[in-house]
Amino acid sequence: MSSRGVPGAQTLFDKVWNDHVVAQRADGTTLLYVDRNFIHEGPYYAFDGLRQNGRKARRPLKHIAISDHYLPTLNRSLGLRSVVDHEALEVITRLASNCREFEIPFIGIDSPRQGIMHVVGPELGLVQPGMVITGSDSHTTTHGAFGAFAFGIGASEIKHVLATQVVWQRKPRALRVTLDGELPDGVAAKDVILLVLSRLGVRGGAGCVIEYAGRAIDAMTMEQRMTVCNMTIELGARSGMIAPDETTFSYLEGREFSPRGKDREDALAHWRLFRSDADARFDREFAFSVADMEPMVTWGTAPEDALPITGVVPRPSDAGSGEQRIHIEQALAYMGLAPGQRLVDIAVDRVFIGSCTNARLEDLRAAARVVRGRRVKVPAMVSPGSTDVKRRAEAEGLDRVFIDAGFSWRDSACSMCVGENGDTVAAGERCVSTSARNFENRQGRGARTHIASAPMAAAAAVTGRLCDVRALTS
Repeated sequence: MSSRGVPGAQTLFDKVWNDHVVAQRADGTTLLYVDRNFIHEGPYYAFDGLRQNGRKARRPLKHIAISDHYLPTLNRSLGLRSVVDHEALEVITRLASNCREFEIPFIGIDSPRQGIMHVVGPELGLVQPGMVITGSDSHTTTHGAFGAFAFGIGASEIKHVLATQVVWQRKPRALRVTLDGELPDGVAAKDVILLVLSRLGVRGGAGCVIEYAGRAIDAMTMEQRMTVCNMTIELGARSGMIAPDETTFSYLEGREFSPRGKDREDALAHWRLFRSDADARFDREFAFSVADMEPMVTWGTAPEDALPITGVVPRPSDAGSGEQRIHIEQALAYMGLAPGQRLVDIAVDRVFIGSCTNARLEDLRAAARVVRGRRVKVPAMVSPGSTDVKRRAEAEGLDRVFIDAGFSWRDSACSMCVGENGDTVAAGERCVSTSARNFENRQGRGARTHIASAPMAAAAAVTGRLCDVRALTS
């Protein structure tokens, strides 16, 4: 029963949560069953803890480990010999070794399934409606696009999930963001979530699970919905969710680990239960129209620092509070920008199309439409979100479009998003990036990052500046 609204009425989140409760403490902390857990190279000490305690993985096949953060995007035909960083090689090989010891399914550098975990999981059908999904990365929120409660956890919790297949959580509040209207030409899902961030701020979803709803969400593809849920963590929220519908079910059909035959019929009946009741109430609600919005880009050092491309860099004097004024002053100093400067006048040094936010096939198609027949003005690279995305893009000839335009066509990994694998932005350089974060030093010490959609990044690559993509596609 929901504690917020009409007796018996439940939100999507309530339904998934209640379906997974194992036990509850007097203080309200709840033990939840975990359907799927994703692991990358980082939390190797979770396995060390199991070993020290003499524990095994409780349900090994409920976990999947994927090398993505530390893999290089060049010379991958060399396998592990392509990893020139000794520390990176150590964590990559340690993950493989731990998975062998604890019998955890593993996708490594040579696997045809290799890719970024938040791209690979959905494309294999490992992410399904109604699941509780954990992962050793904050952008596990991506999987909420399928109607799952998906969230990132730290190494100690990874250890606990490996050993017990459950996790302790305090139930977040429920927040609904309704997005109505039809997306205008040139506006992408990335622009939509940047708009939400600019309105609510990086603490706007703190302590909450956000359900996205409305006509704009209903009209989105699964790849677009994943982009929206991916960046929910940038709102400070625990997770983002979208109710599953026919778009969801169609996406999952025929995927490797998705139910088939009679099992699919049973699964569909179950999956259709996961949507908010009409009379369910939320702790907070916000509504936005997307009908008149423009392509967005960030100017500062937080994802909330987003503006329409037709805008200007903010002035500290326009700040609504002393805290905001200080942030604007510090962001302008780090980014090397002048108050009142037009965004379209900002020259850039390089472009990165990749990451778990915007490196799926639809993203590459959208970027290729902008790039086709043009040449880059600055160094630019594409790192597909998975090996399968790369294969499919090459089958469509998208690789040739990018290569002919002067892009570097890479292999799949987290790449320049995390800068842990040789792909970095030099100090003082300005990079337009399709990733989710523009924090100071995120893409390299002193790197200046502007977050944008894949077509907006492509437009920057072929013009050498922040550019309104509509000027190139109208």
